[in-house]
Amino acid sequence: MTDESFADLFQEKSVAKKKLQPGDRVEAVAADISGENIFLDIGGKSEGVLKAAEFQDDEGKCTVQAGDTLKVFFVAQRGGEMIFTTRLGSGQASLQELEDAFHSGIPVEGRVSKEIKGGFEVKIAGQRGFCPYSQMDIRRVEDPEEYIDQTFSFKVMEFSSKGRNIILSSRAVLEEQREEQRQQLQQTLEEGMRVAGTVTSIRDFGAFVDLGGVDGLIPISELAWGQTDKVEDILSRGQQVEVLIKRLDWDNERISLSLRETTENPWDTVEENYSPGSIHQGTVSRLTTFGAFITLEPGVDGLLHISKLGSGRRINHPREVLESGQAITVKIDGVDNEQKRISLVPEDYTETDKTDSKEYMPPTDAPPKSMGTFGDLLKAQLGVKK
Repeated sequence: MTDESFADLFQEKSVAKKKLQPGDRVEAVAADISGENIFLDIGGKSEGVLKAAEFQDDEGKCTVQAGDTLKVFFVAQRGGEMIFTTRLGSGQASLQELEDAFHSGIPVEGRVSKEIKGGFEVKIAGQRGFCPYSQMDIRRVEDPEEYIDQTFSFKVMEFSSKGRNIILSSRAVLEEQREEQRQQLQQTLEEGMRVAGTVTSIRDFGAFVDLGGVDGLIPISELAWGQTDKVEDILSRGQQVEVLIKRLDWDNERISLSLRETTENPWDTVEENYSPGSIHQGTVSRLTTFGAFITLEPGVDGLLHISKLGSGRRINHPREVLESGQAITVKIDGVDNEQKRISLVPEDYTETDKTDSKEYMPPTDAPPKSMGTFGDLLKAQLGVKK
């Protein structure tokens, strides 16, 4: 006996020993597609049948090809055939099948017909079911209208009164799917990797992004190179984004992302674009007691110190001559690329303005540094006569 035939015999015996029960989930290979049916190879000589309608797109075309691996639920054995499904309810399932789905955990397909008190009414296999708000989605339902007339997979959480009371949960199905996706992503995601995702939630502190099975957080500080006051100014719910994975913490289910690091850092070209003495247009972005921050471009701010304001007149706060949002023309006074700092002066700033500023006037009773020794200077400050 060859190794191949021994392996085949071992597989057949293994499959034979394991008798499938309704609700069991297995991996099967699409062996052939014929008309309305997909014939499945579930190992050894065992075959199963799955309705092709479960994999039809909006144009009625089957999205499965021979050789594809599918995860399916065993329903029953009828007429010598093993019947499988990915979910019940795509056709006219009977009340008995819905009750079997309740006991076995097989998902059922239903269409949300309308919003009612506490949740949604769902049409499922010709019956009416109820899905509470909390069980409609993994995330909080913010706009119920988004779910109306949409078809979803549900778990039957309660089946009583001969089918007159059917409680459903779409969240249970989604959580199972996300757990499978999460396990796959754990094998593929790495820190420093760029990935695509969908913005699922906007918060004051940042935005949550679905990476295809797990959510990551873009903190507000990682949205853009410049200062960001509101997340909504940059992102919106449902937006497709490319992000960089900064940190993976699977134990605590925390993934930290960055949007700004997928774009060019404007400071890489600051020395080239903002040479000392050059004139630029900017916008007053923030006023402080020591000066005004001027945005030269997104991500690049310079400081216009209070001592450079007032045109020679002493001021107590920059708001006496400037206001936030004001356009201003400035001159580059200096650039420190290592510290990410740019010092600015007004376009028409002169040395006279600096000299006239009381902040920079030396004490009238202090002798020039070039006269006398340190001891003479100390005596002068103490008022001791020579």
